[in-house]
Amino acid sequence: MFGANLRYKISKKLRDMSKIGLFFGPEKGSVHRVAEKLAAAIGEDKVEMVSVNDASYSDIDKFDKIIFGISTVGKETWDSEYSNTDWSKFFPEVSKADYDGKVVALFGLGDHVTYPDHFVNAMGRLAKELAKKDAKIVGSVDPDDYEFEESEALIDGKFVGLPLDEDFDPELTDERISNWLKSIQAEFGF
Repeated sequence: MFGANLRYKISKKLRDMSKIGLFFGPEKGSVHRVAEKLAAAIGEDKVEMVSVNDASYSDIDKFDKIIFGISTVGKETWDSEYSNTDWSKFFPEVSKADYDGKVVALFGLGDHVTYPDHFVNAMGRLAKELAKKDAKIVGSVDPDDYEFEESEALIDGKFVGLPLDEDFDPELTDERISNWLKSIQAEFGF
């Protein structure tokens, strides 16, 4: 009995590690829709979607392959004491997780028209936090096909992940997702 139970627990743990943890927030809206598109494109059987609303670092630790999806809600919101968003609650959990042996990719939503000086800044802030933990981040994107002024998500001349603008460029999202997934496919094994 004990052996069978232990084999089940080990088997379940291995199944979790074989899936991609797709952490996203906010729970409803554009980030969620993009997360669903990513899951469908990768294969829903290969992805476990996790809303950051109620997640903790122990949820991150369940996966060896992680995609984080975050939105930039505007500079005045990020610079304020406003702390009622899904990510503001989850952000401290990100730094508690162990990233040894893990592969991480990021996508960020932003508004390049209303906030051209802060385009997908939240993705850049998340990447900087992950870099402090020595996370292996893959999936950088060339900024040449984007219109914006400034972004904290530019590191070494490239976006640290996939930037998307569902407000003003939604017609480009599917192609950008497809191209990005091709660029991370070898690392993520799908």
